[in-house]
Amino acid sequence: MLTGFGLRTFWAIIVAAGAAGAVFAIGQSVQETLVALVGGVAAALVAAGTGDESPAATEEAPPPGTAILDETLDAIVGPVLLVREGRVGLANSAARALLGDHIVGEDARVAIRHPAAAEALSSGSVLRETPPIALVGLGTRDQHWEMRVGEVSDGQRIVHLIDQTGHHAAERMRVDFVANASHELRTPLASILGFIETLSDEAGEDPAIRARFLKVMDDEAKRMLRLIEDLISLSRIEAEKYRVPDTPIDLARLVEDVRSELADGASNRGRDLVATIAPDVDTVSGDRVQLSQMLHNLVGNAMKYGRAGTPIAITLTRDDSGMVRLSVRDEGDGIAAMHIPRLTERFYRADAGRSRSVGGTGLGLAIVKHIVERHRGRLDISSQVGVGTTVSVTLPPGRSGASDAAGNSTRVIKR
Repeated sequence: MLTGFGLRTFWAIIVAAGAAGAVFAIGQSVQETLVALVGGVAAALVAAGTGDESPAATEEAPPPGTAILDETLDAIVGPVLLVREGRVGLANSAARALLGDHIVGEDARVAIRHPAAAEALSSGSVLRETPPIALVGLGTRDQHWEMRVGEVSDGQRIVHLIDQTGHHAAERMRVDFVANASHELRTPLASILGFIETLSDEAGEDPAIRARFLKVMDDEAKRMLRLIEDLISLSRIEAEKYRVPDTPIDLARLVEDVRSELADGASNRGRDLVATIAPDVDTVSGDRVQLSQMLHNLVGNAMKYGRAGTPIAITLTRDDSGMVRLSVRDEGDGIAAMHIPRLTERFYRADAGRSRSVGGTGLGLAIVKHIVERHRGRLDISSQVGVGTTVSVTLPPGRSGASDAAGNSTRVIKR
């Protein structure tokens, strides 16, 4: 059975043969007849092969350069769409992953369902200098996107979606930080001002009341001072986080120094401090002041939240990968699992009332986290309610080899 192309060619040859027969009948010349026949057949073949392509073949043939354009768009990390006459002509892999594979060929306003974006994506709208459009709800509910629309000379519109989720989260953290810091500073300041006003009245004439009020004022002022010092310290650590410290630090000796300092000034809890130092612990490259602050915060927290009379174990070892591992373990009430991922957030407290009663500022573990990050280490917190909490810091060893201060055997140091 003849196809469409074969049938057209067959009838074209019949017509060419008929024309050649007419030429022979008129001129009686064999040569002229052959020329007419060959020319007619050739013309028929060319016309059938080039001028009568089926509509299906024409529609399936991609425009020149489409494959290269697809590859170029896929190389762009962010979602990009090309919109012509209001419909999505092309979408890179990031856009299809975000919005779905079905968006190609779809109305752009349906592909990106957002009121603010509708006008910029409309085929009949005049595109002027459009400011970035903020979109919420694309992908997951918590994702924030910025849509930018540009127009090229052939009328196509280029839609670029920029993920602003991280920026939005950072801005929210900044706002929360300012609000929390203001609250934490305002609370003791309001208490101090209130007691000053009371003392200025008749209550200040009673020695017992005056002494009690002055004690409260002193405690609140010290609490505010600790908070300000922690805020300054956190700001300084964040400013230096991209400068990797390179001073060799004997962490074993530093642990001994901090343990002795806290033991001497912590009354009854000082006798509960037990430090175990392995003999093969390397030095680390670090900032001594910051590592000392890290140790003070970790051991101080264990002393505050561990049960009185229970040991606080400070362990310094080298793990199987050669990293230096510092652990501080207490035997306290423990922390519920739902709180652990947020413990290093500024001002986050698992038990706000208890934290304030023991003098916590809510910044201790946030400071520890930033110190560990600056030293290119890792912070791990594990806890079991009713049993206790262990905080571990893993640091890369320094370049100077094993610490001479470690000695030849594991040392257990008590008060």
